[in-house]
Amino acid sequence: MDTSALTTLGHHLQSLRQARGLSLSQLASAAGIAKSNLSRLEQGGGNPTLDTLWRLAVQLHVPFGTLVAPINVPLGEEDGVQVRLIDQGQDTPQVDVYWMHCDAHTTRRAEAHTSGVREALTLISGALEAGPEDETVWLLPGQSLCFAADQPHLYRTHELAATLMLTITYDREKSAP
Repeated sequence: MDTSALTTLGHHLQSLRQARGLSLSQLASAAGIAKSNLSRLEQGGGNPTLDTLWRLAVQLHVPFGTLVAPINVPLGEEDGVQVRLIDQGQDTPQVDVYWMHCDAHTTRRAEAHTSGVREALTLISGALEAGPEDETVWLLPGQSLCFAADQPHLYRTHELAATLMLTITYDREKSAP
């Protein structure tokens, strides 16, 4: 992320944290990150990983898209993976749509999302193995997969890079305003 995007993310993160009445220490501890890293992130510094952003969103009880909505650039490249929020639904249940690119020979392990969250992905190009860690499926362009994302899951490429559209649907009761 560039400096402008980091500054925007930091201000938004700070306002979400304060709106929930959490101190830096409380949020950092709950998300499993150092307080100094959270402080630096809120000040527009640092280089947050996708996992860090996901953990912060979970602890703030907001969809990932709500945390990153003000940013319109890819969320950095982490271990060969780039993610960009395309659109964030305003209805219930909350539905977010992302563009995702995985370089060749990449494995991206994702922590379990909150209860009731589902992911649906459609492969645009390349080849991709995805799904819950013990039930992965190989996809070719045009093929889709839907699974419960409230368990650890992964995205894996081999010789070919992969580009996909990823839709995350949050639990209807937990995404209600």
